[in-house]
Amino acid sequence: MNIHNLSESNSILNSFIAEIRDVSIQQDRMRFRRNIERIGEVLGYEMSKTLEFKTKNIKTPLGEKPTDIYQNDIVLCSILRAGVPLHNGLLNYFDDAENAFISAYRHHKHDPETFEIVVEYLACPDLSGKTLILADPMLATGQSMVATFEALKPFGTPKEIHLVSVIGAQAGVDFVNSHFDDDSHLWIATIDEQLNDKGYIIPGLGDAGDLAFGKKLQQ
Repeated sequence: MNIHNLSESNSILNSFIAEIRDVSIQQDRMRFRRNIERIGEVLGYEMSKTLEFKTKNIKTPLGEKPTDIYQNDIVLCSILRAGVPLHNGLLNYFDDAENAFISAYRHHKHDPETFEIVVEYLACPDLSGKTLILADPMLATGQSMVATFEALKPFGTPKEIHLVSVIGAQAGVDFVNSHFDDDSHLWIATIDEQLNDKGYIIPGLGDAGDLAFGKKLQQ
């Protein structure tokens, strides 16, 4: 897998990451969602540099201009619910993409420190020969990303696969790296070193879904 860690180079992205981590700022849900969206835009822009382009003559009121336009048929798949702001950021740049949505969540059978990933809802177009973008803001253990990809396999074989995340743990990065082909890509804003006993990223930022949309009742 090709891993693109954007935090290795300083950019305005650092400011967006700092704000979603900062407990004094992240309580503003609208700003939290907007920062995740902006991070998605940055990640999408960087990812676009690897797509296939073809020259097209664009007619203007005063003439024509040859311009390189990307040719990929993109399917953007996000994991509900935390993935929605990241999805919106990517969709701002790939506005003609087809869209897929999947619910994948941690189900704790016996104790808070062990869980399995449960997929209950999936809406997806045909993936055959297309560019698949899998978006999940938090890449903690990596199990949700892998479970999502397994659930998508009946919908066809993509031509190429791009994973997009905001914050990941090194363990999660290593996990997806071992489960996806060498020619797939991971685009991630920053990587933290640790997971705690419950499988949450340290220092991370907390629960991205709760910060974006409010706390949920536990079942």
